[in-house]
Amino acid sequence: MFCPGCGTESNEALKFCKRCGANLSGVRDTLARPAGRHFDPTKTWVAEMLMTSEEKVRRRGTTPEEKRYNEIKGGVIVSMVGVALMIFLGIFFEGVAQHKPEAADILTRLWVVGVIPFLVGLGIIINGFFISRRIVELKRRQQLSSTPAPLPLSSPQETIQPDAYVPAVPDFSVAEPSTQRMPDSAASPGRSEDN
Repeated sequence: MFCPGCGTESNEALKFCKRCGANLSGVRDTLARPAGRHFDPTKTWVAEMLMTSEEKVRRRGTTPEEKRYNEIKGGVIVSMVGVALMIFLGIFFEGVAQHKPEAADILTRLWVVGVIPFLVGLGIIINGFFISRRIVELKRRQQLSSTPAPLPLSSPQETIQPDAYVPAVPDFSVAEPSTQRMPDSAASPGRSEDN
């Protein structure tokens, strides 16, 4: 291996260069690392802690529309679980009630417990269809109002051509004031005025 600091060839077992003291083991580790893997400071816990909630949502890739559809999908799932629970409890406790006739009145009505998740799912679906739609529309309006309006196009008479650029301040040279005060003979020593 050649040292990146001084270019001398060194043994693979050395951790530091004999000539300049460069860290050769760090160079070997860097060269052994896969090319696509590098440190990204935006993916640290500190960067995530300082991110705004809008930035976190944007990085996750969920838009308000996707969030709304996921909410509707979750509501459908919860309500179907409620329906399945009602069917299961109705069949199960009907069978149990046949063997225990003294508790038949209570057991045959326990299927109603499945109504709770059904109503929760139904509420989530209604929220997704009606309330979340308004939230999505409000977010879209906020995004449209927060984007700056495009600048109006100027007429051809107002455009400045690159060739016609004239600086407002004349060019300034640090040496110019001192060379203006020098006599002509001092400006060119060794030259005679006859040349």
